[in-house]
Amino acid sequence: MAARRNRKRRRRNRGRFGVLYKLLSILLIFAAILVGCIIFFRVNTMVVAGNSRYTQEEILSAAGVEKGDNLFTLNKYQIADRILTQLPYVDDVAISRKLPDTLIFEVTESTGVAWVESGGSYWLLDDKCKLLEVGDAALVQGKPQVLGLDPVNPTVGNVLTVAPEQQDKLERLQAFLKAIRSRVMTGSLKSFIDLSSGNEIRFGYGENLTVIFPMNGDFDEETYELKLALETMDERGLPRTGTLDQNYDEREIHLLPERWLPEGWSPLEVPTEPTQQPESSGGETQTETTTPPEESVQPEESVQPEAPAQPSHTPTVPEQAPEQ
Repeated sequence: MAARRNRKRRRRNRGRFGVLYKLLSILLIFAAILVGCIIFFRVNTMVVAGNSRYTQEEILSAAGVEKGDNLFTLNKYQIADRILTQLPYVDDVAISRKLPDTLIFEVTESTGVAWVESGGSYWLLDDKCKLLEVGDAALVQGKPQVLGLDPVNPTVGNVLTVAPEQQDKLERLQAFLKAIRSRVMTGSLKSFIDLSSGNEIRFGYGENLTVIFPMNGDFDEETYELKLALETMDERGLPRTGTLDQNYDEREIHLLPERWLPEGWSPLEVPTEPTQQPESSGGETQTETTTPPEESVQPEESVQPEAPAQPSHTPTVPEQAPEQ
């Protein structure tokens, strides 16, 4: 009886030691792999893709990664944050490892779409309202001015900040620019984006048309209806001039003959420099002032990107609408 109990006890002990041995073996293997990664997998090659504004050298300098750094101990989030902070035109950067020794940076860059004025300077914004650059009138030529927002301590590389009472309008501006971008219509934004009204957002579209959206509307749907309205106008031979008001009751769209413009607003003028001309036969030098050609309106894409379901109603654009 006692011998049987001793045999059972030895079997239990062997089972316990077997489990401990397996666990210890797994830990040792894992430690060996970890040590091997630390010792052998080091950065030897760095590849940058998707960049156009910044050179590969500028991006790698901002990343702060050196050859010989360990691939697995690098903090990708800290590296990305350094790049985004130092290089304002970088909208996003994805960092990946390719064994045994390559680090890959996939860069997405921002584009300036609008601007705000603060302190006598012009601040260029992307479609997320990130401040990309500050400069003179030449920097923002051809871009719409954002009206109705007062920048607070603007800083290049950061998102535009405004007073708390204007925060809702800033968020609506971001939603508006996102919807415009998704419809591939950003290039047609001109002149101004006016947020002064409490219930409307008014913006220049093309060279001679003002469009009015409800401030709290669904901008995905509003931009879809704008596309339909513009197509209808083109089919009827109506020029893209006047005011296209999409903020009427019962979701009607009215085309008004007179164009609405912000009170006191005037187009931004870029100073021009005289161009030296060859001397005439009489020995006198003539100067000629050159003006930049008007920026052409980018054509709208015939193929729309993914969009929400079509609205249940069809926007109507009367050939003649009463003036407001």
